[in-house]
Amino acid sequence: MKVGLDTSVVLRLLLGQPADQAARAVAFLDELTRGGHHAVISDLVAAEAYFALQHHYYVSKQDALLGLRELFAAGEIKPLGAVAEVLATSRLASAKPGFVDRLIHGVYTESADSMVTFEKAAAKLKSVRVL
Repeated sequence: MKVGLDTSVVLRLLLGQPADQAARAVAFLDELTRGGHHAVISDLVAAEAYFALQHHYYVSKQDALLGLRELFAAGEIKPLGAVAEVLATSRLASAKPGFVDRLIHGVYTESADSMVTFEKAAAKLKSVRVL
């Protein structure tokens, strides 16, 4: 069984706050693991958590990305979509195109033949046409 985590749960796991909710989230993950199941995080949830960490909790891009990487590194939580591949990009915190643009590209790579954009930096990605 796979259970999708909402952004609110991901943020509690990353921040440990509020403490009571973070503890419930950790306990839930432990329960899943004991049952032979695992949690999953979609590209959309990863993107929302990334922005929430920066704009609501004042976490740097680099630390937000590190936190997301660490969630997957433990193995209890599995990535859905392109997030694992995108997080493996070197110097992602300063990369152009950035994290979310690369997630968008990853979704289109899986489900469409190409992508169009006005973002010039995206030209370096495969199957992208800059208008």
